[in-house]
Amino acid sequence: MSGHSEADFQLDPRLAADTVLVADWPLCRVLLMDDARFPWLILVPRRTGVAELDDLARTDRLQLLDETDRALALLRGLGPCDKINVGALGNIVRQLHVHVVARLQGDGAWPGPVWGVGTAQPYPSTEREALLARLRQA
Repeated sequence: MSGHSEADFQLDPRLAADTVLVADWPLCRVLLMDDARFPWLILVPRRTGVAELDDLARTDRLQLLDETDRALALLRGLGPCDKINVGALGNIVRQLHVHVVARLQGDGAWPGPVWGVGTAQPYPSTEREALLARLRQA
């Protein structure tokens, strides 16, 4: 639906509280989940009132797919991973957002999903800044 504009975009406060800004791509705000256990990006289309994929205009859906591919490549560039999980749940945060999580067999949540497993371990500030620099350069 094309009536959703970028002009009034506001990031859900729960997403803002758990993440750090990486960059704004053509459609999405790219966020790093502040949890050092998993390399984890979140893509949030900068459109108001969007909760589901089909709330986006077709051109935006295609752009979201392209940006998801770009996030996959970024995570692969950080180091080895056995699987990359991509999901858009929205059961708690209604604002449309796509999780892109690099997984290693035997990580703290393997083989299940990362949501609700253990306690998030925020990045030490120097490690977080170094990771953000790598992501922004790529």
